[in-house]
Amino acid sequence: MTFDEELLLWLGDETPAIGAADAERVHEIAAEFARGFDALSRVGRAVTVFGSARTPREHPDYSLVREVGACLGRAGYAVITGGGPGLMEAANRGARDAGALSIGCNIELPREQAANEFLDISLRFHHFFVRKVMFVRYACAFVIAPGGYGTLDELFEALTLIQTRTIRHFPVILLGGGEWESLLEWLRETVLARRYIDPGDLGGLQLVQTPGEIPGIVDAARRRLREHGRTYRRPTPAS
Repeated sequence: MTFDEELLLWLGDETPAIGAADAERVHEIAAEFARGFDALSRVGRAVTVFGSARTPREHPDYSLVREVGACLGRAGYAVITGGGPGLMEAANRGARDAGALSIGCNIELPREQAANEFLDISLRFHHFFVRKVMFVRYACAFVIAPGGYGTLDELFEALTLIQTRTIRHFPVILLGGGEWESLLEWLRETVLARRYIDPGDLGGLQLVQTPGEIPGIVDAARRRLREHGRTYRRPTPAS
């Protein structure tokens, strides 16, 4: 059983026994956040790239995403991925090709996912939610390559954070052509048409087909962020 599986397990009639361990669990979660913050706090500007772990090296998407990592690296961005094989490896490999910092944030899974061989910083997390914070906190954009549930989860997580203004001026870049058309059509013709989202909620999505387009989009978003201004608000103690 993974840490997240145990954390999200229905407690049923065992609430007192399991609940007694929650205080220790909170300390473990805090320690995992601290390790991630410490390891990544000096990364500088970075972009997180998502994509399928199942894509083989000989697939055209692998070469495409490798070039994405290289383009970002040449533009001065570190590349962050989930640290595993497939398109995650391709992005890390591209960053390594360009001499840029290559970062992997791996996760404990029932079927173990080994870290790829192209990482300068390799982290392994027990909790998905801690890992997701690292993907967002240390990046200024997401690039979404073709993938499965995990990739789609990160896509809609990013869109939700933008919609709720939790992150600002944060482009979400869809890589590829036909892979995304049906999804975008469904969002426009069903979700938007029924007013479950607003027209502006789709504004953060940008579809690109060539890796060379991506650094310019990320640079423009960073300029908007500087123009908008970003300040840190110290939490106010509860009265």
